[in-house]
Amino acid sequence: MPKAPAPQNPSDARSEDAVRAAIVSAMVDLLRLGLSQGTSGNVSARFGNGFLVTPSGIPAEELRPEDIVAMSWDGGFTHALSPSSEWRFHRDILAARPEFGAVVHAHPTYCTAFAICGREIPAVHYMIAAAGGPTIRCAPYAPYGTEALSKAALVALEGRAGCLLANHGMIAAGSDLRKALWLAVEMEALCRQYAAALQVGAPLILSDDEIRRTVERFRSYGPREAANNAG
Repeated sequence: MPKAPAPQNPSDARSEDAVRAAIVSAMVDLLRLGLSQGTSGNVSARFGNGFLVTPSGIPAEELRPEDIVAMSWDGGFTHALSPSSEWRFHRDILAARPEFGAVVHAHPTYCTAFAICGREIPAVHYMIAAAGGPTIRCAPYAPYGTEALSKAALVALEGRAGCLLANHGMIAAGSDLRKALWLAVEMEALCRQYAAALQVGAPLILSDDEIRRTVERFRSYGPREAANNAG
C-alpha cells in the first residue's frame, strides 16, 4: 500500500503516550454515551509513521494506554495484542483522507437500526452538514474486517466524514479524536430524531443548496479546546 500522506492534525505534535491515553478515553466515552457495549467499537488515531488502534477483544473499561496497538501502513505490528478486527478500514480511511486524524467505529442503536435497513439518512436536520453533505450514506454489506468492507466504506465516505455500514454500524472521522467522537454522537442523535419523525409523519427534507451553505458555515463549527488549553 502507498505511504499515507503526512499527518495534518493536532495529534501530530502530541506524545505517543498522550495519543494512547486519548484513544482509551474515547473508548470509555463510547461506552458512557451509549454508543457501544461490551467489546464492540474501535478507535484509531494517526501517529508518527503509522497509526494507533484499539486491540481486539478488550472491554473499554479494562483498556490501558499500553494496550493500544501501533501499526504501520502496510498492516504490520509488533504488539503482543492483536489490533481490532476492523483495523483495515481504519488504515485505509486514514491513508486515503489526509484531513482525518482519527476514526471512530461503533454500533449505536439508531445508527445501526437504519444500517440494518440499508437506509441512508437524508437532510432532515441541518446538523447533517456536520458529516459533510446532504446525506449520510449507507455502505452495502460486507463481512467485518474484510477488504470488501473497507472499500465499501471508502466509497460511502466520499465527500463525507461519516457513514453507515449495512447490517453493522457506523463510522465517524475527524481531524482529531474529539471531533470524530463528537460526530459519532451527532450522527446517533440525528438517526434517533429521524426515527421519531418517521413515526410522527413525513419528514421534510432540506435542499442540497441549503446543506451546502451549512457545510460552509460548519467549517469552523464543532468542539474546540478551551482558551487556556488552546496553546
